[in-house]
Amino acid sequence: MASMQGKTVVITGASSGIGEELAVVLASRGANLVLAARREEELARVAKRCEQAGGRALSVPTDVSEQEPCRRMVDRAVEAFGGIDLLVNNAGITMRARFDAVTDLSLYERIMRVNYLSAVYCTHYALPHIKARQGQLVAISSLTGKTGVPTRTAYAASKHAMQGFFDSLRVELLGTGVDVLVVSPGFVDTPIRFTAVGPDGKPLGKSRRDESGNTMDVHTCVAQIVRAIERRQRELVMTAQGKVGMFLKLVAPGLIDRIALRAIQERDS
Repeated sequence: MASMQGKTVVITGASSGIGEELAVVLASRGANLVLAARREEELARVAKRCEQAGGRALSVPTDVSEQEPCRRMVDRAVEAFGGIDLLVNNAGITMRARFDAVTDLSLYERIMRVNYLSAVYCTHYALPHIKARQGQLVAISSLTGKTGVPTRTAYAASKHAMQGFFDSLRVELLGTGVDVLVVSPGFVDTPIRFTAVGPDGKPLGKSRRDESGNTMDVHTCVAQIVRAIERRQRELVMTAQGKVGMFLKLVAPGLIDRIALRAIQERDS
C-alpha cells in the first residue's frame, strides 16, 4: 500500500480495537497518523506503536461527541501535517438491553452522539481539506446498520443513521475526487463489547459468556479495511453471512428477523 506514504490519516476511536490496529498498520506503510479519542494515556501508547511501526503520530485527546472538540482536532491535524487525506470515523459504543427494560433513555442520545454525530462533526470540518487532496472518507459502521438487531436498538439506530448519511454524502461528492467507504463488520474481537451499556445506561463490564466463537479477530478485520481503502471501494460488507443476509432481507425479511433474534439470544444468554 505504497500510496499511503506521507499521507495524513485521522482516526477517531483510535485508543483501542479497530482504530488502534488500523493506525498501526497504516503507520507501517508510511502514513502520518492523527489519533483522536478521550483516553490520553491510551492514545499516547498507540502513538508510540505507530512511531515504532515507521510512521509519524499525533495524539489529540478529543471528546468526539461534541462539535467544538472535533473542530479543534481537525485544526491540529492540519497544523501538524498540512492537510488531511483520509478520515476514518471509527468512534463507537454499543448496548445490550431490550427497549422495554430501558430505565435511562439518555443512553439513546449518548450512543447517537458518539456513533453518528461524531462522524458528522469530524467530516464537516475535515471535508474541505480532504477535497483539496481528493482523499477518502471512511465510516466504520456495522452489519447492524443494515438490519435491525434485538437488544441493540440504540446502536442499530446510530449505525443506520451513519449509513444513510454517508450514502447521501457520497452522491453529493460525485465529481470531486473524494471517495466514501462504508465498512460493515459483524462481531469483532474488540473492547467495545466490554464497554456496552445496559438498561440503566451504565457499562455492563465483561460479558458473562465466552464470545470467542463466531467472532472475527481484529487483525483480519483491519486487513479487509486496508484492502478496501487501497481499492477506494464504496462499501465493505464483512463475512459471508452478512452478504447473504443483505440478499435475504430483500426476499425474506421475516427470516432475517428470526436469524437476528437467534444470533443475539445465543450471544447474550
